[in-house]
Amino acid sequence: MKMKILIIISSILVVLFIASQVWSYISNNNIESYRYKVVKKVGDVEIRLYEKALFARIEMDAMDYDSGSSKGFRILANYIFGGNSEDKKISMTSPVVMDLNSSKKGDSKVESMMFMIPKKYNKNELPKPKNGEIKIVEVSEKKMAAISFGGFANDAKIKEHKQMLTEVLSANNIAHKDNFSFLGYNSPFQLVFRKNEVIVELE
Repeated sequence: MKMKILIIISSILVVLFIASQVWSYISNNNIESYRYKVVKKVGDVEIRLYEKALFARIEMDAMDYDSGSSKGFRILANYIFGGNSEDKKISMTSPVVMDLNSSKKGDSKVESMMFMIPKKYNKNELPKPKNGEIKIVEVSEKKMAAISFGGFANDAKIKEHKQMLTEVLSANNIAHKDNFSFLGYNSPFQLVFRKNEVIVELE
């Protein structure tokens, strides 16, 4: 009898877990995202043309991805959840953008984090952040190269895929700048079907 109850409880937990992950996946796919057009593919790398967009940006000087992501996300989330001049909630978008700066060792320091502002807002209509560290910036149209990877991101994975991206571009004589960024598409509660990218602007 105890074994039967244990099996039933385990089955219910599995069903609830699957349902939560499906809900998280669907919810993430239904939010507004940073728009781009794929120009061409080179191996595992996509060459994309990104549209201009508004972003809420905070500058940082984090030594690694983990410390940078937690601090920046907390501050920017406060802004879109009502920490602004109108106490107004602003819809979450995807992905979260983290600008990276290479050290001499090849590791990436986090220079800034950005949340994209939904298209319905222009810069003049947007509620002003209560936190003076947050700046509203307009990013112009850009041609970027991107490489994707799954699972939970960490410094080692970001470094690995940054190197892979650089090697593909070099092998195909595609010149790029040194402004790499990490894009994170999922909430921390989504454990499966995760998507991450490392991108760099092309010359």
